[in-house]
This record gives sequence, C-alpha cells and structure tokens, in this order.
Amino acid sequence: MASGLVRIALECEKVHNPDQTGRSGKLFHEPMWTMYCNGRKCGYAVTRACSEGDWHVLRTVQSVSVGAGVIPVVEDARKSCGEGELLYMRARFERVVGSRDSEAFYMLNPDGNGGPELSIFLLRI
Repeated sequence: MASGLVRIALECEKVHNPDQTGRSGKLFHEPMWTMYCNGRKCGYAVTRACSEGDWHVLRTVQSVSVGAGVIPVVEDARKSCGEGELLYMRARFERVVGSRDSEAFYMLNPDGNGGPELSIFLLRI
C-alpha cells in the first residue's frame, strides 16, 4: 500500500444450477475465488473456517478501532512460536452493494482526506 492505491478483485463463477427458488446463494458463501490485485492475476482464495490462531488474532485486535501494527505469530492460543510476526491493519470500510452478484468495500481514511487507498471487489461472473 506504500506504492499507492490497491484494488483487489475476487471473482467467482455463477452456479448454473441454482437452488429451488431460482436464485444463486449469497455472495459471501461462494467457496472459491480467483484473485486479482491491481489488474494482475495473483492466485486463488477459498472460504475456510477460523482456526484457533485466527480467533487469537481477532481477540488481540478487538480493542483496536483503526490502525496497523504487528503481533507475534502463535501456533495455538496458549504459546507463541516466536518464529515471526503478523502485520495487521484495521480500518473502517464502506460497503456498496451493486447487485446480488457484486459488492465493493472501500477503506475509509480516518482523517477524511483523499479517496480510498484500498478497494475490495467481490464479483460473481
């Protein structure tokens, strides 16, 4: 993000056999995504359940409203493995729903100056 604007696009394919109501499921329930960062394909993303380490990180940054920092990496919630650190960023995002197949999240700057430095787009194509 030090180089300027970052735009992340997560794309998934529409299901050709929707459920009995004739609609596709919720956008957040898609299991696999293709990821693009600033227009370049970067790989794939998959939906997964939070592990104990994920819950530890969420509990650690719970009291932070806005900011960035570093916390120690943990193997499990009881002990630190000491092999590295995890960089985190916490911010407010504005959510814009375009349709049932598209949503966008724009990071809001706390000082209110300028546009979003980070934008995340979810697209079902």
